[in-house]
Formats: sequence, structure tokens, C-alpha cells
Amino acid sequence: EIIENEINGLLINNPEDISEIKLQIKKALEAKGKNASVRVVDVYTSEHEKISSPEFIQSVSNPVTQQVNTELKDFDWALEIGFLPGVTDNIGHTAQEIMQLIGADNDNQCFSSRLYLIKGDVERTDIEELSGDIANSLIQRIQIKDAAAFQKDGGMGITIPKVTLDNKGAAADDVNLDVSDEELLAIGRDGIENKDGTRRGPLGLSLLYLNAIKDYFEKKEGRAPKDIEVETIAQTWSEHCKHTIFASPIDDIKDGIYKHYIKRATQDIRAAKGDKDICVSVFSDNAGGIIFDENWLITDKVETHNSPSALDPFGGSITGIVGVNRDCVGFGQGAKPVINRYGYCLADPRTTPEYYRDAKKTISVLSPKTIMKGLVQGVEVGGNCSGIPTPQGFAYFDDRFVGKPLVFVGTIGLIPREINGKPGHEKAAKAGDKIVMVGGRVGRDGIHGATFSSVALDEGSPATAVQIGDPITQKKFSDAIVKEVRDFGWYNGITDNGAGGLASSVGEMAEQSGGFHLELEKVPLKYPGMAPWEIWISESQERMTMAVPPENTDKLIEHFAKRGVEATVIGTYTDTGRAHITWEGETIMDLEMDFLHDGNPETPLKTTFTRGGEAEPELA
Repeated sequence: EIIENEINGLLINNPEDISEIKLQIKKALEAKGKNASVRVVDVYTSEHEKISSPEFIQSVSNPVTQQVNTELKDFDWALEIGFLPGVTDNIGHTAQEIMQLIGADNDNQCFSSRLYLIKGDVERTDIEELSGDIANSLIQRIQIKDAAAFQKDGGMGITIPKVTLDNKGAAADDVNLDVSDEELLAIGRDGIENKDGTRRGPLGLSLLYLNAIKDYFEKKEGRAPKDIEVETIAQTWSEHCKHTIFASPIDDIKDGIYKHYIKRATQDIRAAKGDKDICVSVFSDNAGGIIFDENWLITDKVETHNSPSALDPFGGSITGIVGVNRDCVGFGQGAKPVINRYGYCLADPRTTPEYYRDAKKTISVLSPKTIMKGLVQGVEVGGNCSGIPTPQGFAYFDDRFVGKPLVFVGTIGLIPREINGKPGHEKAAKAGDKIVMVGGRVGRDGIHGATFSSVALDEGSPATAVQIGDPITQKKFSDAIVKEVRDFGWYNGITDNGAGGLASSVGEMAEQSGGFHLELEKVPLKYPGMAPWEIWISESQERMTMAVPPENTDKLIEHFAKRGVEATVIGTYTDTGRAHITWEGETIMDLEMDFLHDGNPETPLKTTFTRGGEAEPELA
């Protein structure tokens, strides 16, 4: 099939702007007593013939510093690194758009990879060790050939990292919660069991939470829950979305640390300021809103992206920074991101501690240097591709961060105090408004990303918990919203798709209207075969959800299309008090909104204190 599809490859010799990675390779080999030279080649692969057209070649190559190759010689080893199927490939996505502009069909994908040609007295084991330093096996594929095999095979061979899924099951499976506590704990820890005995990934649900879900469906709904319902509740009640530890009673603090110290302190200060209070939106939207002057509000949002950044530092931090950019765009009627910020708590990058994610010590944590470089690069790329400067931040070093770094990302935005005659920070989905998804398509990226925040890092940490943000797609819809659509007054509400995906964004906005009905088969997908529960909780990035009056949907979708942005009507906001989802006309989720958002039981916490030594610590 591959040959019949006439898959083509394009090889472009890279300029010296990638000299850093060449230097890294040379140093790694020199440390082993090996001297070698390195050439770097960008590879583009597609099933469409347009990849070999002069227009495409001219668009992706720089004739001053690069040359296009049909034949590669004079090397001893070839190392190719590309993305695994389903991992966001921003360079490939941009190349795909170029192919479409010069006449390729919309669904003909393009994939990027990088080829390292190494010449010198090195062995295969040297290249294998090297690949572990410059690639992340969680999201990337690695292929090695010596020169003889390369020439014999006519290259590295063609790899098309398409996702192929075989969705054989029903639209939604029943989940039996009438089981032993041991089995309930397994469901919470490892996920719902598939028919073949495998598990779907961590739900992060405690026994207390699972029993609450079981009781609700037995007593209120009179049936077993569907898989999509359990998955929805898990992400809605997750640490990421609910901050359950902060919110829980602790010792004699009955209302929890968050309400007692953080929320109450803010409310007391605002009350004391009276007419001089500068806050207009606190604890209620995607970001906070602060008065700047008589015409403008400042929005401010910071969040953490720790666990994903421990697995893939670049992907974790770029997803974090573009995520808070979207929070800014999703504030009120839509704010413009103007400043990015960061904060990194890291282990010393000059050290090489040996720590592992599994008991058998086969899955090592990433080195502190790898984590630091990836974090910095991710935040920089996210900001630069979005046209947002990153003028401030901090870095703090302590060896206790070797297992999991703390990664803070923040965005400051600007929004007019008044838009179309009403306060810029006010919005609300209304019953009858259409649910419109704007931006990128949905894939398996980030499934269980929200619930992942509630569990420990180990060998079972899911690869799908890692997403890679696409700032170019996001920049297009961000500009279209903030510079144009917002002022047309075509929508009543807007929020971003981050943790929990549609389950979170639609669920949150539906609190304003009082319910929703979503037709899940209408959601645009990156590839066919995804199960309904996967579509619903996927955290594929670069998406916003809007509440749009029916009379405005056509012109909204048409305007976004002119800006190269896809928008689709996928359902309706209601006032039924129910969270209702259908799949090809069949109801697969139907539960009370109140239980979804407020049904999680309190988890009282107790603290213990152990006095330490009297000696002061020695700090370098």
C-alpha cells in the first residue's frame, strides 16, 4: 500500500542554526574518546506528489543556507528521529498547509523528521547511547542505519506516522462499580478495564469518590454509569480542575486552606478597599481581571505544568504557555495576550543523579540539564511563535526537584473595560446558544492529562498525558477573535479547551445556561476511529469553545474560515439541568449538572508534625 500511494520524501541539508545540537553530538562522542563530524538534514515525508513540486521545495528551504538533496553520501552512520504517531508535529503541520496552498487535498498530511549523518570512528552502541540524549522515546521514534545499509536500502525507508485505530466497541460501555473495594481502587488507579483486560489509564479517583459515583447512579439514575460518564466525572473532580487538596477540610480548618486563607484574604482586602477596589473579576473566570485605567483592564493568569514537563520538558512547557495564552483569550469577551512569564524550580543541571520511575530501575527520569533546556525552549518557542514577549520570570535550583520540576507559566492580557455597550469582563452562555468549537481538531493528545495531575509519576504514566502545543494555529484564531470577531458581538460566551478538553469547557460554560446537549459525532477529528469518551475528554490543544446565538453561527464559521481557522457547531446549551451527550442519535451520557460539578465528597485531611534538627542547613 505504501508503494502504491507513491510516498515521496524531501531531504534538505540544514544550515548552521542547528550548530548547538551538532556540538552536543560531537561532545557526547568526544567524551567516549571518539572524534566525529556531524551533518543535519531536515526530512519531509508525505503521500502526496506536491511534496516534490518546486513551489513546495522553495517554501520550506532557504537557498542561501540550504541545499535540497536527492542523494546523500560521505558518512558512516545515519540516525533519524521523528515523532511517533499522534504526537503533534508543528513543522509537519505547517508544511501540510503549504501543500494545501499549492493544490494538495485537505487531508493529505505531511510529516517532519530529522536525519543526523555522522562520520567518524564510532560504533552502533555509540549511536544508540547518543540517541537517548537527543531524543525522547516517549514521543519520538528512533532509527539507526550504517552507511552500507543506507545505500543498499536507498535511504532510511519511508515512515508515515499515521494513527490507525480500530474502534470496534459500542458507542459507550457500561462500567460495573458494584465490585470489591480492591477492584474499585484498581479502576481509580489504572482506569476502566477494556474487554481484552488492559486498562485505559489513570482516573485518579479515590475509593471515597468512586463510592460517591456508585451511589449516585444506583439511587438517582437507577443504572450503571457509562464509561464516558465516569471519565467525565474523573476529570471534573481532578486535582487540576478542582484543587481538591487545597479545598478539603484540614485539621480544624473546616473550609479548607483555599477558601480560608487564599479566597477569604482576597475578599477581606477587597471589602476593606471599598470604592478603591481595583479587582473586577476574581475566582470566576479563566484569569483574574484588574482595572488598569479608565479604558482598559489587565488580565492575569499563572498555572503550573509540572507532570507533563517531567515527561517531555519542551512539550510540557510549550503546552503550558500557550494554555495560559488561551486563558487570556477566554477571559470575559476575549483579552489580548501581551506579556508572558515563567518560573522554574529545577535540580542542578550540572549533576547527573540516578533516579527512576519504576521499581526495576529501567525507566530513568530525564537529566536536570535536559529538563532545563527543554523548559526554556518550550516557553520561548510558544511566545515567539505567538508574537508575545517573555520579559520576566525566575529560576530556583534545589536537588529535590530532580524527580519532578515545578513549572509556572503566566500571561498578562489587555481587554477594554467596555465592549459593545457592556462590561468587557462579563459573559454568559444562554439556553439556545449553539456550542461552537474553534481551532485545531481532536486527537488522542492529552487523554487523562487532567486526571494525571492527581497521581504520582511512575512507569505507568501515560504517553497521552503529554501534548505539544501548536502556537501557529492558536495565533491565527487568537488574532481573529481579539482583533475582529469579539467586536462584532457574535457570541455570548467563550472559554478555552485545556485540561479535560470539551468535557471541561462545555461543562463549565453550561453552568451558566443550566445544561447542554452535545452531538459528539460532529466534533472534527485528526483521524478516524476514536471512541466517544476519548473525543470528549481529549486535551488536544489550540481549541476554544464558544456560545453563539443560532443566527450568528454561519457568519462566524465563514469568517474564521477566511482566517484559516476551522469552526464547527457541535451542540446546544440548554436549561434542563442535565449534561446530555448523544452519539449518532444514541444517548451515551445523561446526568445532573449539580452532581457533575458539586457531587465530589469532602476529604478531611489531618497533619502531623515531626520536629527536625536544630542545626541550620548548609546552603551553597
